[in-house]
Amino acid sequence: MSCSEDSDGVTGDPLDAVDDAVAATAFRRLVRHLRHRNDAENIELMGLAGFCRNCLGDWLVEAGAPMDKAAAREAVHGLPAAEWKARFQSEATPEQLERMRVSVAKNVG
Repeated sequence: MSCSEDSDGVTGDPLDAVDDAVAATAFRRLVRHLRHRNDAENIELMGLAGFCRNCLGDWLVEAGAPMDKAAAREAVHGLPAAEWKARFQSEATPEQLERMRVSVAKNVG
């Protein structure tokens, strides 16, 4: 399973009762927090939580944002994804890749 597959699957989820404007504000706060915490690399996020900044951009597109994946990822990263990667991302270790594989496998399908 990729981070782009719908892993919600919960009916009657209390999150659905949260006003869209409030949820959007919380989403923007999360994205800005991740921009600030560029030391939290995508591979580490994937290894711990099964999603990363790229996933958030992909989810924007899937939710209907009028942009392509590259533009959505730029919106999340705060700069073009390739530039973010060059500035803040190190080469993934075999251990990180394995943690990511195990973590992503836990995502509900």
